[in-house]
Amino acid sequence: MARRYDESDVRVRPGKGSRPRTKDRPTHDDAKFGMVITKDRGRWGVALDDGPVVVAMRAREMGRTPVEVGDRVGVVGDTSGKKDTLSRIVKLEERTSVLRRTADDTDPYERIVVANADQMLIVTAVADPPPRAGFVERALIAAFVGNVHPILCLTKTDLADAAPFAATFADLDVTVVEAGVDDTLDAVSGLISGHVTAFIGHSGVGKSTLVNRLVPDAFRDTGEVSAVGKGRHTSTQSVALRLPDDDGWIIDTPGIRSFGLAHVDADTVLDVFSDLDAIVEQCPRGCTHAGPPADPECALDKMEEGTSTARRRDAVRALLTALRSNDEY
Repeated sequence: MARRYDESDVRVRPGKGSRPRTKDRPTHDDAKFGMVITKDRGRWGVALDDGPVVVAMRAREMGRTPVEVGDRVGVVGDTSGKKDTLSRIVKLEERTSVLRRTADDTDPYERIVVANADQMLIVTAVADPPPRAGFVERALIAAFVGNVHPILCLTKTDLADAAPFAATFADLDVTVVEAGVDDTLDAVSGLISGHVTAFIGHSGVGKSTLVNRLVPDAFRDTGEVSAVGKGRHTSTQSVALRLPDDDGWIIDTPGIRSFGLAHVDADTVLDVFSDLDAIVEQCPRGCTHAGPPADPECALDKMEEGTSTARRRDAVRALLTALRSNDEY
């Protein structure tokens, strides 16, 4: 027998209310701006321009927009900076520079190390551990293509003479500074004052010691910022530290084991050097600019030997060799 239905069998969907839907988004004209100084599992520490450090989450309308240490962001909500308060990141300003790397040269995924740094301090020991020219060359490539001014900082100069290693990069016009335990830090301080400087280097080269000498309360500040996140020790994360009595910042990055450059090719590197870039326009298609025997018709080999430009060509070719070989030693 067929079932007979009545009104009790009818399921009525709840109404969605009378409020019309809209795709309009708030303008957040009241957003306060500052710099991201920590990033930790869905929480960002933001040092606002007017003083306090706030904890923020990424607003829904931001989607999956990446927000990195060094970014300039606009936040709304509770911006008092008081304990257990949370604001929202609603705006991301255009970046002036991006320092990127990949896990290795076969990994297409680019990782942003630091945003908006105008300088990169490559911290390298001249002994114990011995300096790794390949790592420095790769870091220089990342800086050049990322629109970041590189500075080579040599530590442990009490153990070995820094001059021979520094001379390796003389023809690239790289600023070199020494920061051994017996050296004053006047030269380093003078270079980073008023700048946002990313510090990178392998573990054991003295980078943390250098940071602590420049920012004596770095451990205390880092601990406080770590609490802003979810308690993870910040040695595994980049953290921005304000220089004492200065408007400059250090962005201390965790020890980097390798500097993958899958996102960089030879032409990208040569674009940075205007004098060489003009010359390689005469190269045949497909030229890798490595010179003979690989590229017997490379235009870079037609310049007069012994000139400053020829010496820079040789130095840049060393960078290209490091780019192709992934040899960081």
